[in-house]
Amino acid sequence: MAAFAAGSLPRPAPYVPFKPLALAAAVAIVAASSLITAPALGQSSGGARADASTPLIDSAAFLPPAPPTVAVEWASPEPPAAPREFRGAWVASVANIDWPSRPGLSVWEQKLELIQLLNRAADLNLNAVIFQVRPAADALYDSKYEPWSEYLTGQMGRAPQPYYDPLAFAVREAHARGLELHAWFNPFRARHDTPLSEASRTHVSRTHPRLVRRYGKFLWMDPGEPAVQARSLRAILDVVRRYDVDGVHIDDYFYPYREYDRRGRLVQFPDDASWARYRRRGGRLPRDDWRRQNVDTFVRRMYREVKAAKPWVKVGVSPFGIWRPGYPAQVRGLDAYRELFADSRKWVANGWLDYVVPQLYWPVAQTAQSYPVLLHWWAEQNAKGRHLWAGNFTSRAAGLASPVWGTGELLEQVRLTRAEPGASGNVHFSMKALMPRPLTGPARPLPDAAAAVAGAASDTAPASGMSAAAAVGAGALPRMLGEQLRIGPYASPALVPASPWLSRARPASPRARTRPDSSTGGLLLTITPSGRQPVRRWVVRARYDDRWTLTLLPQSQRQLLLAGATPGERSAHPDAILVTAVDRFGNESEVVQAASGERQGRRNSKRQRQRSVVRGQ
Repeated sequence: MAAFAAGSLPRPAPYVPFKPLALAAAVAIVAASSLITAPALGQSSGGARADASTPLIDSAAFLPPAPPTVAVEWASPEPPAAPREFRGAWVASVANIDWPSRPGLSVWEQKLELIQLLNRAADLNLNAVIFQVRPAADALYDSKYEPWSEYLTGQMGRAPQPYYDPLAFAVREAHARGLELHAWFNPFRARHDTPLSEASRTHVSRTHPRLVRRYGKFLWMDPGEPAVQARSLRAILDVVRRYDVDGVHIDDYFYPYREYDRRGRLVQFPDDASWARYRRRGGRLPRDDWRRQNVDTFVRRMYREVKAAKPWVKVGVSPFGIWRPGYPAQVRGLDAYRELFADSRKWVANGWLDYVVPQLYWPVAQTAQSYPVLLHWWAEQNAKGRHLWAGNFTSRAAGLASPVWGTGELLEQVRLTRAEPGASGNVHFSMKALMPRPLTGPARPLPDAAAAVAGAASDTAPASGMSAAAAVGAGALPRMLGEQLRIGPYASPALVPASPWLSRARPASPRARTRPDSSTGGLLLTITPSGRQPVRRWVVRARYDDRWTLTLLPQSQRQLLLAGATPGERSAHPDAILVTAVDRFGNESEVVQAASGERQGRRNSKRQRQRSVVRGQ
């Protein structure tokens, strides 16, 4: 059984959905219990100040976790290989797009919303979230370099009260659900066009105003200033070193998108000072090439310095989906090379990243920006064999952005991604599009679930009888889209693809044993780590006669109950249980077969008797 068989398409095992009402009930129960310290005063019952490094609540103690990744079945004589596909979603904090849903929520509400997002991601068999932590020279984490983000409390520089660190909380809860968490940074944006508060005294616009440029309604840090690049790299590396993140991620904002005056004339980005300094020091590049060189330098340094700090942390970039018009020939649109000064093709070709997520935000049939045509072009540029994961405008399929697509468009894009040999996953913008209902506010009535799911596969109105507009208004499309993904392309779990250019070394195989569970009649599998290499996931394969099940578990889950099956369908207990470990690089260990606890117990008893004889006991 050294090799795993691909087998036929998996059939999902019975599925038990996560119930949001149980979450609310759990919160209500705990709110009335003695588990809570005095949040208003930040003090324990004894009067001493609560430890600020410890979250006020440990959600694992009372919030129902997302269900373990569902098992799937293969009809194969050989054990199945675990599917590999990146299934991610952006969680945007800028302008409170995804989380938190609005500024000024209590810590309790912020944590509850984040748990709901992560539970939903796990429920849909996603395996990663890309979590925005630095939207505008601020921080959604405890930073000594950047002020607290106004999107948390409504006031830049104000820490959450009672104190907690949102990024530390998000990392812990994501990993508990088998999700990777990639920290998403905006390296050069300094202020959004709709600020919620005055800039804090520690914001770069006040501490180093010479580095900041006003362009349109935004504030930007000038990429041509070496101090700006150093500042942004310092923020990224600070997170890499202090948090157990799985990746760092930047998007399409390098030099800003162009601004025009009221007469339609182009407004140049105001970098005259840094450009003049470059020329005085002997620089000979034309201005546009110099700007591209500035961005190239930042991307290359980011990759090198992240790898020097933690080689397993993946570095990803999500550029505008069109590199240049005419590449390939039929493509028309914004020239990111010329307007954003982003030579993203160079970064891919040189391997200055571990993954690229081009934002392919157009439908399949739109000839000038066709989704599959652009995806294939990106695959052709990937000479180093890095990960290519398509960025999808899922909010349009969910009715949250205009023009509204049918959910069938998104499902077809996922299918086409799988059909492209050079691609291995998708990232959805954004997580809100996959939620069953808004995070806050009363739930609105939804159409009949079965009819809604049936209608969601088409590009027309839902089959429930609601118009498309009514479905959007009722919040039905996000629910239908999520369900379509869960019963369709994401019905079976998948591991994040491995990154062999980072490491090919396999982690140590775990130890595994089983014992009968008297209360259920099933077998209780216990997994024990071995070796020093940290583990991210466990893979459990169980054989019932001629069928295999495969279950993916988070590292923190060390036990799995393998219940007896329905009599007459297959063996009551599995006749073989194989366990592997998956490390932070995505490498899978050698297989270990679980030992029977009863047999192991008899062997241990025999050894104990032998020792007793030797000792004369």
